[in-house]
Amino acid sequence: MQTLTPPTSNALNLNHVIRTRRLAPTRLSVKCAYAFEPASYGVGSSRADWQSSCAILASKVVSQEQSSSVDKNGGTADHVAAVNGHKAAVSDFQLVPIGNLAEANNKPLPPKPLTISDFSPAPMHGSKLRVAYQGVPGAYSEAAAGKAYPNCEAIPCDQFEVAFQAVELWIADRAVLPVENSLGGSIHRNYDLLLRHRLHIVGEVQLPVHHCLLALPGVRKDFLTRVISHPQALSQCEHTLTKLGLNVAREAVDDTAGAAEFVATNNLRDTAAIASARAAELYGLNVMADGIQDDPSNVTRFVMLAREPIIPRTDRPFKTSIVFAHDKGTSVLFKVLSAFAFRNISLTKIESRPHRNRPIRLVDDANVGTAKHFEYLFYVDFEASMAEVRAQNALAEVQEFTSFLRVLGSYPMDMTPWSPSSPPH
Repeated sequence: MQTLTPPTSNALNLNHVIRTRRLAPTRLSVKCAYAFEPASYGVGSSRADWQSSCAILASKVVSQEQSSSVDKNGGTADHVAAVNGHKAAVSDFQLVPIGNLAEANNKPLPPKPLTISDFSPAPMHGSKLRVAYQGVPGAYSEAAAGKAYPNCEAIPCDQFEVAFQAVELWIADRAVLPVENSLGGSIHRNYDLLLRHRLHIVGEVQLPVHHCLLALPGVRKDFLTRVISHPQALSQCEHTLTKLGLNVAREAVDDTAGAAEFVATNNLRDTAAIASARAAELYGLNVMADGIQDDPSNVTRFVMLAREPIIPRTDRPFKTSIVFAHDKGTSVLFKVLSAFAFRNISLTKIESRPHRNRPIRLVDDANVGTAKHFEYLFYVDFEASMAEVRAQNALAEVQEFTSFLRVLGSYPMDMTPWSPSSPPH
């Protein structure tokens, strides 16, 4: 697949993430303490308790009265018994204000040290969320991020992997990533990344996809020799492109908005891009044809990811996503599915993916030889909240039949009104 990202792109890439990892080791220590010890943040804990735990980790506070500072209601004490091993209070150290030293020496203030506020897990109500998405400005993922979190600060990333790491490294508060399209099916790359990383699904959003054929101003259809876009966008517009009389080569690139940016940046007058109308506005392109998707009911489902899970509720429809496997193959699949059927829990999705760590299972057969079978992981979405007893009992039964089970998230279903895109012209 050809990558056409120009060198001036401001999307977050792996180099930025790696550089952040080197310059800010404190970020990693706080991140690891939470991401790989999820038991420390239970469903019943409050955000204040979790922030206090992060503060203790970041500032090396050692409390000698930790056991007595938490009451039965989960409250914390309003003082710290010891700071960096000293039992005296901070006010007893008689510290000289650093501002006075700077004025006396006529020198600029030294860099401000990192505090726990630099690692804020989630801005409070009214603050602007930082939301990572894959692509460049004008991508459908950016529109999904804006729909999921209005007035957010959208952070473009050049790869899905970078969006995951941006949240893990506290560069972003959330990530909004596509997992399936009504025409193209599942985005398998993101399903694999969901298992590899320790983020939690905290919501979903469905976005109608409205493709446009974009080109530089003054370019006619007769001038075009190729059309570039994301592979799924090309496949979703294949029949319409033929109806438009475009006998052109189709070339795949990383994302739709990136294709529009590439055409504009390189002044390509023989190339058109398939992207959104917003991409045309951002990069100064003309819309040669509007609504060129073959199916007007083209919609992509995105999931919202965060470092910490949300507390499941029962006051609105919830969906739960899990992944499971069994070390003896797929023979237990029927038993697993029956655990949901007996409790009248509807499944909205089931997806199988080859087991990356153990892809092949050998089965001895005296007559034929050694048969090779694929090992699978199963991703399942079902309509129930983990706060419901029936969902808890279903997963308890599933755990008896599987060798691996992980809850990816229990989150509110997207209940916003949806209308299909305009029909193709």
